[in-house]
Amino acid sequence: MRIVAGTARGRTLKGPKGPGLRPTADRVRESLFNILGQWLEGQVVLDLFAGTGALALEALSRGAARAVMVDSGREALKLCHENAEELGLADRVRIVAGSVDERTVARVVAEAGPFDVVFADPPYAAQTPTQITSLVSRAGALKEGGTLVVEHDKRVEAPAEHEGLVRTDTRQFGDTTVSFYQRGPGQPLP
Repeated sequence: MRIVAGTARGRTLKGPKGPGLRPTADRVRESLFNILGQWLEGQVVLDLFAGTGALALEALSRGAARAVMVDSGREALKLCHENAEELGLADRVRIVAGSVDERTVARVVAEAGPFDVVFADPPYAAQTPTQITSLVSRAGALKEGGTLVVEHDKRVEAPAEHEGLVRTDTRQFGDTTVSFYQRGPGQPLP
């Protein structure tokens, strides 16, 4: 696993030792950022189910101002810390240990948000795109015009619209589907 572009381009990330984490593949990350826009100058990013921190760290490498990573797994939290330190990005990262639930996300939003971009790569059996859009919307995690990126199993349908978020794009990569949502002007939070 490597950072694909930006100031840390080509730098290697530490990956999981066990079967519990499923990091976003480099090619999926590259495509995802091609859709978002190559550079995220000054943006603030939230990475839910952060795992190795690859999505947030890629965003920082591409110019994001700061990132918050949330995960509950001990190995994931350790990897997020180690990867941020190794890339010299630790001063722009906040790592939150906790379940990705409405209470945790609302607390993170109150302290550091709302966010320009929210990434969510949950364990596929644990959270559906509908549950993720509800969580992000109810917690007020996205700024107006902000983008939510949800990775999910290709067999799970992502809603076209849900709780003030509108799906703007969907891409499939093998068994993984990535759905993009935007909170547009005039779309109130529930």
